Amino acid sequence: MNAVALFGGTFNPIHNGHLLIAEEVRTKYNLDKVVFIPSFQPPHKETANLADPAQRLIMAHLGTVDNPCFEVSSVEMDRGGKSYTVDTLRHFKDQYGDGVQLYFIVGADMLMELTTWKNIDEILQMCRFIAVQRPGYDIAKILNYRFIASNSPNLSGEMFDNILVEDVARLDVSSTLVRQRVKEWKSIKYLVPEPVEQYIHNQQLYL
Repeated sequence: MNAVALFGGTFNPIHNGHLLIAEEVRTKYNLDKVVFIPSFQPPHKETANLADPAQRLIMAHLGTVDNPCFEVSSVEMDRGGKSYTVDTLRHFKDQYGDGVQLYFIVGADMLMELTTWKNIDEILQMCRFIAVQRPGYDIAKILNYRFIASNSPNLSGEMFDNILVEDVARLDVSSTLVRQRVKEWKSIKYLVPEPVEQYIHNQQLYL
């Protein structure tokens, strides 16, 4: 095994946009696998309308089971508390060793907050970020912000070389949209994998 991408997020719920991004990144970087890591308690997001951690973990499994190159890790669920990327990266660095290149997939909007992340200097020494464009975010503005943020006292120019910005194929779908449509009793078919759709309805989530 040579390269692995970690894909963290609330996955509230996981949707087809997540899966498309993961597959695009996997093929472009010739990765051995992509590991989806649902967060227990995200430090940068409000927890309103957040499904139970166990439910989000189940949906992640249901949504990725048909791709042999996708895995789901419960490391942040098992740890509990706020989910900090630095702790997760230390875990996988110990698991895979220095011989495996680690990537970390984030939405390009998260690039705006990167300098506020806990131990960001250590994070960028352990992995390379792949920031992918999300609906509603101008990639040019984000790239410009990257240049401005590179003057941050927490980051050296060399570390910023470990941040890659990709304009990959994507679907105009978000977890917020899925939750809103469920609340309005609208169909979410083709927005999420079918097993995830069935689970949401069976568990009466997001109503």
